[in-house]
Amino acid sequence: MYEYITGRLAEVAPTYAVVEAGGIGYFINISLQTYSEIENSENTTLYLHYIVREDAQILYGFATKAERELFRLLIGVSGVGGNTARMIQSTYSPSELRNIIGTGNAVLLKNVKGLGLKTAQKIIVELSGKMVELKGDEKGAGKVIAIDNENFSEALSALVMLGFQKSASEKVLKKLFKESPDMRVEEAVRLALKQL
Repeated sequence: MYEYITGRLAEVAPTYAVVEAGGIGYFINISLQTYSEIENSENTTLYLHYIVREDAQILYGFATKAERELFRLLIGVSGVGGNTARMIQSTYSPSELRNIIGTGNAVLLKNVKGLGLKTAQKIIVELSGKMVELKGDEKGAGKVIAIDNENFSEALSALVMLGFQKSASEKVLKKLFKESPDMRVEEAVRLALKQL
């Protein structure tokens, strides 16, 4: 129903923001990820997800469309509600979440407050192969990049084995695969070595 809201950031805390638009203050639930993006802003744009329940109407806001898409994937899993999805996104960065799901590490995922082992396992089973990576652009609109790319994973493993930091390698490879998604492993490693 609602796509986004743009307005003055009247109040912000790690779990919510109040955005004033058209003279109305909207209370919007946010993750720590979004909080870190908007905390020092005067004005902001948040991409919204609107949930209507019997007892409440709830707005969730995200700094990027990609973060919202990740939220929607999480709440699409049976037993995962909006607050649980937001807690998962606040506990783990998108790349950490991708690695947890990719490696099937349900024990680590269940460390999220309020998440049991069975639900953690269900998230991993249902989201394997569907996972997305958040990738913001200059305007903060975000892009959704599929990360079930085997060449990306192999190139990352190769760079880590060569002694490069995983986070730095991941950053360079994401840029390379964004420009050329079908790049071969050898070519990706060679180009990444020039930038690391």
